[in-house]
Amino acid sequence: MLEEIKQVIVVRQDLEMGKGKLAVQVAHAAVEGYIEASKYKPEWVEEWLKQGQKKVIVKVSSLEELTNIFNEARKHKLPTCIIRDAGKTQLKPGTITCVALGPAPSRILDEITGKLKLL
Repeated sequence: MLEEIKQVIVVRQDLEMGKGKLAVQVAHAAVEGYIEASKYKPEWVEEWLKQGQKKVIVKVSSLEELTNIFNEARKHKLPTCIIRDAGKTQLKPGTITCVALGPAPSRILDEITGKLKLL
């Protein structure tokens, strides 16, 4: 087995999304993150699927903090994606709600998100 692979989803708390809205945004991030990683790091995705698709959901307090995490992940050349809301219910169209990082090696993701609190 290769090293542990996981996906980290980082969610903005300042938007005060309802539980259902938040669940849907995290689901979008998980799927889009998987698709993105499949294009660029299929070997990580394959191992992640074998390992049980570990996901960790963490929170940040602002768009600025979310953007900083996203940019740091891009510097590490990790598969990433930004989730923007369609604006049909609680949020304005295009509102950035969360980002998905990976699936990628846990040791790399922990460098970027290890100090963030779990949702």
